[in-house]
Amino acid sequence: MKVLEGFMHGVNLGGWLSQCDHTKERYDGFISESDIETIKSWGLDHIRVPVDYNLVEDAEGNYIEEGFGYIQNALDWSEKNGLNMILDLHKTYGFSFDSGEEETGFFENEKYQERFYRLWEEFAKRYGKYSERLCFEILNEVTDKEYCDIWNEVSEKCIKAIRQFAPDIKILIGGYYNNSIEALKDLKKPYDENIVYNFHCYEPLIFTHQGGYWVPGMDVSFRMPFDTTYANYQKYTDENLDRYAEDLSAYDMNANIGIEYFENMVAEAVRVAEERNVALYCGEFGVINLATPEDSLKWYKMICECFDKYSIGRAAWSYKEMDFGLIDEHMSSVLPELIKII
Repeated sequence: MKVLEGFMHGVNLGGWLSQCDHTKERYDGFISESDIETIKSWGLDHIRVPVDYNLVEDAEGNYIEEGFGYIQNALDWSEKNGLNMILDLHKTYGFSFDSGEEETGFFENEKYQERFYRLWEEFAKRYGKYSERLCFEILNEVTDKEYCDIWNEVSEKCIKAIRQFAPDIKILIGGYYNNSIEALKDLKKPYDENIVYNFHCYEPLIFTHQGGYWVPGMDVSFRMPFDTTYANYQKYTDENLDRYAEDLSAYDMNANIGIEYFENMVAEAVRVAEERNVALYCGEFGVINLATPEDSLKWYKMICECFDKYSIGRAAWSYKEMDFGLIDEHMSSVLPELIKII
């Protein structure tokens, strides 16, 4: 299995140029060069920068030059501080992983898809020259499994469009169910040697998203510790996550969750990556700020041990706020230990 060198330990800058109110005040005030300096001081090697199309396109698809300038700032700050960067298109015209965005029609509308290809051509023209320290992630978290075949076609057309202007830049591809490990096997085989398979990992979801107001079926008052039995994990999942069923019957239900859970979970991703000789990358992983910081640290330690074992690069979600903020006061007691492992 290949390794994505230079992208082993990173953090997301969620909420800066994506999942935000898209105002100049937000762009100018949420992240600054000093934040990049902080991330470098942690010993990390890269940042993942989610962007929405709204940053660089108006409603008609005309480009907004000032928006591209913020991406250039991120690239320049990263270079100055010796960090690499992933440019992630978090939302495209007609699609968002978040139904609350009310972006629809992308997978059914060729005009929307053409707009997507043209935007990535523009990114490639502007940023393809940074291929030694930049990766492209063409779309965040395809949702429904029914989009699988269409997404395979669209992603390949997008790669071909990018390759006209950025022939050797690394391109990250994820699949349905929000970049699930399960979807990796159903991705098209790598278009070329510079494709990376990307997944997100928040399992067990009942722990990492406990009390999350946006999670269908979740009791917002629900809380749980990390160290508890598989029987409890199964019970709590069944009670709160009807849309995200998980079968834990293969484990000793009287035992506390352990490293074997994460080993088994990551094994499928590793199998697919080895079979297709691609690098593997986890673009998001993290714990909601409703869990205790001590329990969050336990989760991070276990999952990162698995990532280290298989040389899987990753970026924690998220640097600041977004219900998962690492630098928020909630995590201050464990942050010095946490930054050593992420």
